[in-house]
Parts: sequence; structure tokens; C-alpha cells
Amino acid sequence: MVDDDRKEGTLDKIKGTVKEQVGKLTGDEEQEAEGKAQKNKGKVQNKVGETKDKARDKLS
Repeated sequence: MVDDDRKEGTLDKIKGTVKEQVGKLTGDEEQEAEGKAQKNKGKVQNKVGETKDKARDKLS
């Protein structure tokens, strides 16, 4: 079973990538920066979920 943090992290990475690309295309540096931040947040959240999954697997 995949941890919810991994699902949410993946969604944040996708949303962040889209925001970042739209920001680049429109020249909106603020939106581009927000996208990068959201993408990084998603990466961290994904790692947290991965760690939880590994811990759960070891306990089972």
C-alpha cells in the first residue's frame, strides 16, 4: 500500500512543474518561483511517504 504522502507529493510535483512552465512561458517570475517551491515540497513529501512505506514494510 502506498502512503498518502507519496500520492500528495506526486501531485504537488506535477502541479509545481505546470506552474513553473506556465511562469516561464508568460514571463511571470513569481509564478515560476511558486512552481519550483511546490515541486520541491512535493519531492520532500514523496520522500516522507517513501520512508513511511519502508518502515511499514519492515514492521510487517
